[in-house]
Amino acid sequence: MEPMKAIADLMVVPLGVGISLSGYVAACERVLREAGLTTELHAYGTNIEGEWDDIVAAVKRCHEVLHAMGAPRISTTLRIGTRTDRDQSMKDKVASVVSKLGGSGASGG
Repeated sequence: MEPMKAIADLMVVPLGVGISLSGYVAACERVLREAGLTTELHAYGTNIEGEWDDIVAAVKRCHEVLHAMGAPRISTTLRIGTRTDRDQSMKDKVASVVSKLGGSGASGG
């Protein structure tokens, strides 16, 4: 069976480490990039594009790294979408919506 391409949205929240989480977020972003995944950081997580098994393995590695950094607990939300009818990238998905907005992109305001 051939690998399954997926697009995911990941939010990893280390608990018990204080208020600022940016260092933990950066560590997880490094893990995702080192795994060769296409990523797009956003305000409350990261969109990820890649093979299903690679995404899930990288999320596990994020947990390992953040625990090693001292996070006693981690809460993760992971949404994964797949499709078999055609290839679709994160950029394709966004471009489809933007085109329906008349090409204006994100709203200002």
